[in-house]
Amino acid sequence: MKGSNTKGVFENGNEEIDWELRPGGMLVQKRDDIVGALGPMIKIKVSHGSYQHEIKVPSQATFDDLKRVLAQETGLEPKEQRLLFRGKEKDNDECLHMVGVKDMSKVILLEDPASKERKLEEMKRDQGISRAYEAVAHVRAEVDKLSEKVSALEATVHRGTKVEVKEFVVLTELLMIQLLKLDSIKAEGEAKVQRRIEVRRVQNYVETLDILKARNSNPFSSNSNAVSVTTRWEAFESGFGSLTAPAPIPSPTKVTKDWERFE
Repeated sequence: MKGSNTKGVFENGNEEIDWELRPGGMLVQKRDDIVGALGPMIKIKVSHGSYQHEIKVPSQATFDDLKRVLAQETGLEPKEQRLLFRGKEKDNDECLHMVGVKDMSKVILLEDPASKERKLEEMKRDQGISRAYEAVAHVRAEVDKLSEKVSALEATVHRGTKVEVKEFVVLTELLMIQLLKLDSIKAEGEAKVQRRIEVRRVQNYVETLDILKARNSNPFSSNSNAVSVTTRWEAFESGFGSLTAPAPIPSPTKVTKDWERFE
């Protein structure tokens, strides 16, 4: 709970200052005016690993006040800091002058181990997401190239031109390879969403090839547009690592896209 504010003057009556009532009934000067209230400024040498900082604070400030100043210098939040003076860690509410901190005294700053471990985990997660993005983007680029071939085949079939079955087989296999690559990508968050979008895109192209192949084999059939798509995707819905590479296709004339047997 924040303390309430009031006004006061120095004894000489020349300067009006702000005060605040802290929890517990203690009346103290507001932090904006803390320099005048807490004595003259002193310089403290703070050692932080291989870094050295020289910090100016009021002589009667607390270690919490010192942490707040150090937060601006180091980027470490006060709760992430541990301050040691003369080999002992100091509490936030301890005053500098009461424990012997003077001008040019040395203080050691350590990062809280729990905070350091949390940052390392966050860094690893961010790196993993970045790698997943890159991997999905690489597959997307490959699929873009294959999509052009699917479009070309589609135009050819719609013109009524006969296409060799192996062209459908090869293109389907290349798309399946990209699907296996997507399956090997471990992704989280937005990267997982992008991976799922690309998976569905590849599946759509394979299903399109199923339809085109049926029309190509019987171009005069009135039911060629209503061909049943036989490719099965259930195994992929489990996500990362759900697919296994199947045995090679035995013959171009006996193509199956049963996912368990496809490589």
